[in-house]
Amino acid sequence: MYYKQEFTVALKDSVAVFMGYMVLGFSFGLIAVSSGFSPIVPIAMSIFIYAGALQFLAISLLKAKAGFLELFIAGISVNIRQIFYGLSLLKRFKKAKGIKSYLIFALTDETYALLTSKDIDSKFNQKWYLFYISLLHHIYWISGTALGAVFGAKIDFNSKGIEFALTALFVVLAIEQFKKSRDFMLIIIASVSATLALFISKDNMLVVAIAVSLVLLLLRKGLKSE
Repeated sequence: MYYKQEFTVALKDSVAVFMGYMVLGFSFGLIAVSSGFSPIVPIAMSIFIYAGALQFLAISLLKAKAGFLELFIAGISVNIRQIFYGLSLLKRFKKAKGIKSYLIFALTDETYALLTSKDIDSKFNQKWYLFYISLLHHIYWISGTALGAVFGAKIDFNSKGIEFALTALFVVLAIEQFKKSRDFMLIIIASVSATLALFISKDNMLVVAIAVSLVLLLLRKGLKSE
């Protein structure tokens, strides 16, 4: 295997995401099949779309026979946050020639959180570490989806509450981020942003929270530079 050490470290670093994605992917496959779709549909979505929350939403919209325009608007609304993630990783991905397109495609919330919370050993080939992290996360999601789809096709199962695994996964990743930065102000900014977003727009809470966080962070940076 090329760059075995990078793969080994990536495998170790991705354990938390493995546990979260297996449960979340399983619940997605289960929900898709219980909504009347063939097991092939959720598996194909996880391979070619790989968009987490958007996949759950897409199942609901497709079940309701939503049109292409509705699906397009929903996709933009849910995944607009990826613009901010992508901009902050441009420098890291710049040297990843040959696999850059895949790294962009495979960038998820959890992958972003892990990549920005880990200090990559200078002895490692960063390009391949990034690739292995992205690929492993993708495989975990596909595997969980496949298991859930097959299970759902064979056995009746009450999946209520299983989606809480996503919240639990984000808590773990947030703790890892804080361990690295030790910056309590970031927690305060995140809390204020989430609270304001909740009151401003429950339907678009994530987008509003990101926008408020960005404004507060820019203000903080401006105050520091004075």
